[in-house]
Amino acid sequence: MTGRMGKLSLPVLGTVLVVTYTVLITFSDALTKYLAQSYKAPQLLCIVALMIALMSLGSGRLGKGRDKASLRTSCPRTMALRAGLTVLATVMFFHALATLVFAQVFLFIALVPLLSALMSGPILGEKVRPSVWVALAFGFAGVLCMVKVDLSGITTGHVCAFIGSVAGTTSIVLARYIGRYETNSLAQVFYPQSAVFLSMVLLAPTGWQPMPLFDVLMAMACAVVLFSARLLLVIALRHLTAYAVTPLMNLQFVWMVVIGFAVFGEVPEASTFFGAVIVMISGAYLVFDQHQGQQRRPDAAPLFSKPALSRVAN
Repeated sequence: MTGRMGKLSLPVLGTVLVVTYTVLITFSDALTKYLAQSYKAPQLLCIVALMIALMSLGSGRLGKGRDKASLRTSCPRTMALRAGLTVLATVMFFHALATLVFAQVFLFIALVPLLSALMSGPILGEKVRPSVWVALAFGFAGVLCMVKVDLSGITTGHVCAFIGSVAGTTSIVLARYIGRYETNSLAQVFYPQSAVFLSMVLLAPTGWQPMPLFDVLMAMACAVVLFSARLLLVIALRHLTAYAVTPLMNLQFVWMVVIGFAVFGEVPEASTFFGAVIVMISGAYLVFDQHQGQQRRPDAAPLFSKPALSRVAN
């Protein structure tokens, strides 16, 4: 009995971490939306990314051992690739949000679970069973029920959203890959956010707006929430496959519907409720499949096998 509980604990822990992540990210989006009304994206990204990097560095200094204190990574090249993809995804999604309505952007975000399943085989060696593909397809269908999308024509915003989805998904998959070889989760937050800061600091002086104390406090709160969310996501990726984590991230849209109903009195349509139920059932099945997978034989060796790791990661 104890052994079975031990096996069950990892998927359950990963699920709790991801669900908490979605709540934090939803709160962060609300803060970002408030700040974005007065400040341009480079300024906000520069400030928030710097704060997150400093919090990662400070938390590392408080940790025990030199590895944590120095935020050292055993996969520098893979980490650099993940950092670059994070910058690309961040810039692309900000541009998409500036030119498209949120529903259209969210549709591309909903592609992430399917993309992660496609990448999990060649990059991580994690086999995706037919039943998982069915669950992923149902999850995507649930998103389509929740989001009314009318793609009358392809614009640069749609292209940016798709590029952001691919780049963001690859970054998530690489986070799980790195997590196989090291347990220093703070490094996976520090380096990508440092890369975002260094990229945005070049653009931030253009159109820089002075910030009153209240807005500075809001930016700090956003950074604290994002830091916590990013750290939880990295830890969750150690316990759940990428294609199980990403559908659970779609719960973020469910929370937005709940907040809209509870706070703003926005009554969603029946299709929205139906889609939310499908998303939650799909995510629950993938967590169950993760638990069952622990009782099966390990997946095939990944493309980035140990010999390749010396070339790719070191």
